[in-house]
Amino acid sequence: RVKRGWVWNQFFVVEEYTGTEPLYVGKIHSDSDEGDGSIKYTISGEGAGTIFLIDEITGDIHATERLDREQKTFYTLRAQAPCVSDRCWPLLSSCASLWPRGLRCSSQLPPDSILLLVPAAGTSVMQVMASDADDPTYGSSARVVYSVLEGEQHFTVDSKTGVIRTAVADLDRETQDRYEVVIRATDMAGQLGGLSGSTTVTIVVTDVNDNPPRFPQKMYQFSIVETAPVGTAIGRVKAEDSDVGENTDMTYQVKDEEGVEMFKVTTDSNTQEAVIMVQKPLDYESKKVHTVVVEALNKFVDPRFVDLGTFRDQTIVRVSVLDVDEPPEFRPPSNLMEVLEDAHVGSIVGVVHALDPDTAQYAIDRSTDAERIFDIDANTGAIVTGKVLDRETAGWHNITVLAMEADNHSQVSRASLRIRILDVNDNPPELATPYEAAVCEDAKPGQLIQTISVVDRDEPQSGHRFYFTLAPEATTNHHFSLLDIKDNTAAVHTQRMGFNRQEQDVYLLPILVVDSGPPALSSTGTLTIRICSCDSNGAIQSCNSTAYVVSATLSPGALIALLVCILILVVLVLLILTLKRHHKSHLTSEDDEDMRDNVIKYNDEGGGEQDTEAYDMSALRSLYDFSEIKGGDGGGGPGEGGPSGNPASELHALPQWVQSPDLDFSVFRDYICKKVEQADEDLSVPPYDSFQTYAFEGLDSPMPSLSSINTWSSGSEQDFSYLGAWGPRFQQLAALY
Repeated sequence: RVKRGWVWNQFFVVEEYTGTEPLYVGKIHSDSDEGDGSIKYTISGEGAGTIFLIDEITGDIHATERLDREQKTFYTLRAQAPCVSDRCWPLLSSCASLWPRGLRCSSQLPPDSILLLVPAAGTSVMQVMASDADDPTYGSSARVVYSVLEGEQHFTVDSKTGVIRTAVADLDRETQDRYEVVIRATDMAGQLGGLSGSTTVTIVVTDVNDNPPRFPQKMYQFSIVETAPVGTAIGRVKAEDSDVGENTDMTYQVKDEEGVEMFKVTTDSNTQEAVIMVQKPLDYESKKVHTVVVEALNKFVDPRFVDLGTFRDQTIVRVSVLDVDEPPEFRPPSNLMEVLEDAHVGSIVGVVHALDPDTAQYAIDRSTDAERIFDIDANTGAIVTGKVLDRETAGWHNITVLAMEADNHSQVSRASLRIRILDVNDNPPELATPYEAAVCEDAKPGQLIQTISVVDRDEPQSGHRFYFTLAPEATTNHHFSLLDIKDNTAAVHTQRMGFNRQEQDVYLLPILVVDSGPPALSSTGTLTIRICSCDSNGAIQSCNSTAYVVSATLSPGALIALLVCILILVVLVLLILTLKRHHKSHLTSEDDEDMRDNVIKYNDEGGGEQDTEAYDMSALRSLYDFSEIKGGDGGGGPGEGGPSGNPASELHALPQWVQSPDLDFSVFRDYICKKVEQADEDLSVPPYDSFQTYAFEGLDSPMPSLSSINTWSSGSEQDFSYLGAWGPRFQQLAALY
C-alpha cells in the first residue's frame, strides 16, 4: 500500500485563553479531500494530542488547555493529510503531450510531495500518462508505451499503464530517502521510427518507525554533593534514533528498585534527552555510589515492525555522592519517650543518637525547656530528669535536642522530642463538691438524702474504682447510713424516724473515700446535713445554721492540729517575755557601765581651733561631771565658809587625774582595741572627718574620767606611742597625744 500526504506552512494567531471549553484554533484542508473520508488529518509536535486536538475528518484544530503567552508564545505543529483509499493512486499524476517531442507532465502533488513506501516489491508508487496528438485511429501512431531510462534498479514502470512500482523489497530511508526516476514514453508502440518524450519523477521515501533507540554509551558517570536538595538535576543522557519526526520521540524510565527510590527521570521534549534528578535526600555516610539503570523507548511504536525487535535500550548511570561538612544527623528510634511521674531526679528518660564522622555533642534548646525539667549528657545523649515531675501539672513536654560537632558548634542539627509523663497513683480521691443536704424534721428511715461522687486527678489505665464508707469517727452515728452503689458513687439515707431541730439542727457526716491504687489512697470529706422544717408536702420552710459534729470525740488529726496550735501560742508568749527581760537587762547593764558612743558628723571644715562659735561645746562638756572649785590657798577646803561671795572667782575645771602606779588599765585597753578592730572591719564606718568620743568609766572606778581633757597639767606621764600602730584612721589622735 502507498499512502500519500504533504505538509505546508500555515500560521494561526490565537489570543490568550483561560476558559474551560475547547477553543477553536483553525483548520487545515487538502485540495484532494472530496469529503468521502479518504483523507485523514493528523498533527504531531509540541502539545499534539494534549493541548491541541484535530478532527481527522474535517481538519479542525482545537485547544483544550489554558494558553498563556507569558509562559509560551508559539507552538510548532506538523500536519499531515495522507490518503487512505485505493482511488487516490491513479490520480496522483497525469502527463499531457503537445506533440511527441514535447511531453509535459502535470502532477496533482505539491512540489514537496512525500510518498510513504512500505518495503514490499511491486508496490505501486504512482502513474504517469502521456498523450499523443496523432490520430489514434491511424495505425500505431498514437499508441504509447512506457519505459524507465534511469532508476531501473529500484523502480519499474508498466509499459501500457504507466504505473511505477518498486523493484526491490527493502527501500531504506535511512540509506537513501530520495530517488530521481526518468520515465520515457514512445509512440508507434515502441517500434522503430516511433517518437518519444521523457519526464523526471522525484520519489521521496517517507519515514516509518523501523529503528529502535540506542544509547551511544553503555555507562555514564555523574557526581553530586550530598546536600543537593530534592529535584536537583544530576545530568543528562540521550538515546540516538535514526528515524525522524515523531518517530524519534523518547520516553525514559528508571528500571531498578534502588534507582526508583532515590532518583527520577524526566524527558526534555525539546532535545529528547533524559534528565536524571534527585528524588530522595542523599547521604555520603550511608552510600557513596549509586547505580541507576535508565531505559529509553519510543513513544510511538509501529506494530508492523514489532518483529524487528524491542524498540528500547538500556544504559547504566553511576552517581557518585560527594562528602560535605554537615551537622550530625539524628537517627532516633522514635521521637516519643515516656517516663513515670514518680521518677527520681536524674532518672534516665531515653537516649538520642546522631550520626557524624566526628564526635557529636548534645544539648537541649532551653527556649523549649526554660524550667530545666530535663537535662542531657553532652557526650552520650542520655536524657535525664532535672526536676520532680508531676503529670497532673504537665502531662506532656515538647523539647528540642541539639546535636553539634565538637570542634564546630556552628554545625548544628535539631530534633523535636515529645516526652509523655506516665501516671502513678499519687493523688487521693476527693468529694466532687462540698456537699450540703437538707432533711425534714419528719423524715422517715431509709429516705435518700444525697448522692455522693468523687474526683481524682490521677488517670489509671484500668479506670477509676472508688470505695465509700463512713469515717472511723462517725462509727457511733445512728442517724444516717452510707450505701456504696458500686458505680463510683454512694448514697446517704436517714436511719432514724424524725429529727428535732431544736435539739440539733446541723449534722456533719465524715465520709471516707478510697481509690483502687496501687497504692490505695484515701481522703475524708464532710457532708453537711441541715434539719429543716417542712410543710405537709415536704417543701422546706426554714433551716437553722448552728453546727454540730456527729461524733462526740474529735478525730486524731483534728486533735493533733489543735495541740500544735496551742503549743505555738505558748512558745510565742515565752519568746516575747524573754526578749523583754533581755532588753531590760541590757539597758541596766549599759547604765551601770556608763558607756557612750557618740558620733558627731559635719561636712564643713570650720574655722579651725580658734572657732568656738561653730559648735556648741556644751554638748561635749555635758558628757562629764564638772565640779565647782573654790578660790583660796591651796585650793581651799570644804570647811572654809562655803561658797565664795564673788561670782567671778568661781572656776569650773575638769576633774584632776593623777596616774597611780597600782592601777590596771587593761580593761580600757581591751575596750579601745575592740573598737579599733570593729572600725577596721566595718566598711560603713564614719569618714575621716568624723569625731568619736569614748567615755568609759568602768566598774566602780575611783577616777572620774580617763580623758586627757580633764587633766590639770598639760603633760602626762603615760606613754601613748602605741597609738601610732593603730593605723591611718588614728593618726590625728596619736598626734594629739
